Amino acid sequence: MSYFDTLFFGVYPYLAGAVFLLGSLARFERDQFTWKAHSSQILSNKNMRWASNLFHVGILLLFLGHFVGLLTPPEVFHALGVSAGAKQILAIVAGSIAGLLCFVGLTMLVRRRLNDPRVRANSTRMDIFILLLLYLQLILGLLTIPASLMHLDGGNMLLLMQWARNVVTFDPAEAVAAISSLGFLF
Repeated sequence: MSYFDTLFFGVYPYLAGAVFLLGSLARFERDQFTWKAHSSQILSNKNMRWASNLFHVGILLLFLGHFVGLLTPPEVFHALGVSAGAKQILAIVAGSIAGLLCFVGLTMLVRRRLNDPRVRANSTRMDIFILLLLYLQLILGLLTIPASLMHLDGGNMLLLMQWARNVVTFDPAEAVAAISSLGFLF
């Protein structure tokens, strides 16, 4: 285990979670009525329903897939007759479909936000920043799919599942130990 493994995979998840939780609580307490997105649906409705639905369905499927896929113990999958390799293939296929839905929807939303003068005038810099940050994160996630196709045995997936479960159960030393043998891309 290196210093960076401990920092990024043992300390950072808790730091990010604490900042998220405390920042959300502080903002809710201090500026309750600013905790919203400025609606721009009435400014331009052309293809808005498709873009919004594709994005939201895709992002929800991605969230649920990661939540269930990473936190369900492997014993449950084995009891259902699903091997680690089959689970990884299922995750790749379902994740690719959900990721593409989200990508198409987000592309339409970003294009609309940047190219429609009325919507752009109603947008804040933070609106655009958040959309572009989501876009970057989604693209980085989609770029890991070819690397996952290189090893379909499910071994790396099991290590990632062990890491996630150890983070959630507040066992950072075991989390770092579980993930330290993975390559840099993951």
